[in-house]
Amino acid sequence: MGHRLTQIATRTGDDGSTGLGDGSRTAKDSLRVTAMGDVDELNSTIGVLLCEPLPEDVRAQLLDIQHDLFDLGGELCIPGFENVADTQVARLDALLASHNATLPRLQEFILPGGSRAAALAHVSRTVCRRAERAVVALGHDEAVRPLCRQYLNRLSDLLFVLARVLNRHAGGTDVLWEKGRAKGS
Repeated sequence: MGHRLTQIATRTGDDGSTGLGDGSRTAKDSLRVTAMGDVDELNSTIGVLLCEPLPEDVRAQLLDIQHDLFDLGGELCIPGFENVADTQVARLDALLASHNATLPRLQEFILPGGSRAAALAHVSRTVCRRAERAVVALGHDEAVRPLCRQYLNRLSDLLFVLARVLNRHAGGTDVLWEKGRAKGS
């Protein structure tokens, strides 16, 4: 594993650079740092979601995902390091199948909302999509393993499905998009 922080305020970043896990330095606005930051923000949004009343199985799944995201961040912060496993993507696939089996088939687009927990899951989903775009952009300039992209792609799908699950857990349903609603007012 890379360098671990023992002191938070080092002042070494005052010049606009930051240290990577291998000890090298890069610009704070580099594609790598952007991807790392978006994954960190995603992990933080899931932390906020975990503050809500949730079904225990969903809570445990989200905690596992937070650990996975830390693994992904570790892979991103050390060029050439491999830290994300096939099993982590496969676990997301299994969770998607399991949760989808409990939900009615979608007949219409849904809006982000419903219960507070579902809305927060949607926020995490959108941050996840941004993190995925950042990892794709990084991959245009530097080597990034496909598993990193795959993990984020599956996770954004799972967060969408979990929002639907959480609306039902709260006693509600999906908030459906109504075509032409705003035009008619």
